[in-house]
Amino acid sequence: MLHRDEAFKHLAEITRRNAGLHAGRTAIVYGEETITHAELHDRILRVANGLLAEGLKKGTRFGLLAKNGPDYYELFFAGAETGAVLVPVNFRLAGPEVAYVLNDAGAEVLFVGRDFYDLIDGVRDELKTVRRIIAIDGGRRDWEPFEDWRGRQSNTPVDAAIDPSDVVVQMYTSGTTGHPKGVQLMHSNFLHLTGDAVRNWGSPWTPDDVNLVCMPLFHIGGGGWGLVGLYAGCVNVIERDFIPARILKVIESEKVTKSLFVPAMILFLCDAPECRDTDFSSLDIVTYGASPIPLELLKRAVKTFACKFAQLYGLTETTGAITYLPPEDHSEAAGDRMRAAGKPLPGCEVRVVDAAGNDMPLGEVGEIVIRSPQVMKGYWNLPKATERAIRGEWFYSGDAGFLDADGYVYIHDRVKDMIVSGGENIYPAEVESALYGHPKVADVAVIGVPDERWGESVKAIVVTKPGETLTPAEIIDFARTRIAGYKVPRSVDFIEALPRNPSGKILKRELRKPYWANRERQVN
Repeated sequence: MLHRDEAFKHLAEITRRNAGLHAGRTAIVYGEETITHAELHDRILRVANGLLAEGLKKGTRFGLLAKNGPDYYELFFAGAETGAVLVPVNFRLAGPEVAYVLNDAGAEVLFVGRDFYDLIDGVRDELKTVRRIIAIDGGRRDWEPFEDWRGRQSNTPVDAAIDPSDVVVQMYTSGTTGHPKGVQLMHSNFLHLTGDAVRNWGSPWTPDDVNLVCMPLFHIGGGGWGLVGLYAGCVNVIERDFIPARILKVIESEKVTKSLFVPAMILFLCDAPECRDTDFSSLDIVTYGASPIPLELLKRAVKTFACKFAQLYGLTETTGAITYLPPEDHSEAAGDRMRAAGKPLPGCEVRVVDAAGNDMPLGEVGEIVIRSPQVMKGYWNLPKATERAIRGEWFYSGDAGFLDADGYVYIHDRVKDMIVSGGENIYPAEVESALYGHPKVADVAVIGVPDERWGESVKAIVVTKPGETLTPAEIIDFARTRIAGYKVPRSVDFIEALPRNPSGKILKRELRKPYWANRERQVN
């Protein structure tokens, strides 16, 4: 069992502790590779010394563009040891978007997985601050292989003066202005999350647990979930990609006890033919989050997996979960409570306010605001955006919802126009900006519409220039050349003119109405 009196000052102490207490026990399983806690700590020290040898120091940014793998945590904890800040890049982004993130962060060293060698080649001349590239998988003539680079470093302890308020990772979340924003997360943010998680999420975590890590690690859901498992000192099975048949096989063969999925993943697992023959008896709990889940899918999943279920609600800016819907609220007897996002976790407070910041009466919809030790330090180099998001001690989430008399939080709508598709956040402004570049487009609005598979899908509503004609396929094909695939519209409608208010703002709610009619919630 974990020591309940542990009080880590910074994240590097987690893997130091594990190397001492659980040295020969397995920390990570990745395909055919097994890494013990002692071996993981040795790798982390070598990577930390490597970062220092590359001239990185406290506060310096370095990037990672790769599929899931142990290297993420080697780099994350090496940053925690040295004070250098990891910038994990969303590998679904298009080349120009990747370049923007790396330039905005000022990343000096970049670690790249084999799937993205060509992408980086295509934007190499646009990378203004990257002075060194290291190849995660194998190598090339001009990029040193990560294993060789790590292997020639010292494994001596690093003596950096780390403060709990130091930034350890900078994750990028889409921005309403069309550019991603760098969310600065501190050691203290993660230490509160992990300590709370192993004690209060479902049943307590122990070193005997087997934790499945299959969400993208660049995402707070994936990266944070694996971190919880390492904090617990348990086995963490990292999957490079989410392939339903493979995930089902791993649950059975590795005897997974804990897992985190977004609702779309749960749907894909339930729909997979292999699901019928999978032995789920090892599962203690399935946790889900990142987007609302249709009630019928949730009931189906509870029956299929035959284990405890729990929901988490949070944002990148809150280092993930700040509310929790426990297993007891997932029974048939729970009724509509299964639609809730849960109650605030220990140390987290939630209010629902109007536009002036006044508390709304119970049951009435307003903006969800959060006070928690997990709230980010701020957006990187965006003081005005930070001031809008963090007002006093409260973080304004941009999500709309209400509280009931028992303190449960319900997500009702979004204050902002964000679309959540398959657990990924998509801001219409990014998609609209890309589509406006088409020479035949006069005006465009992008909205989220219900999608039984993805929760929501992206729809473009287009006004063509006078005398021009366009097809949905032309719009979709054009978008694919400008933005990441998951942001590309899946459907296109044409309209003579977009509805706008007197100040010229597009009335997105009017556009959404026909697609969300007769639905209880305006999210899916």
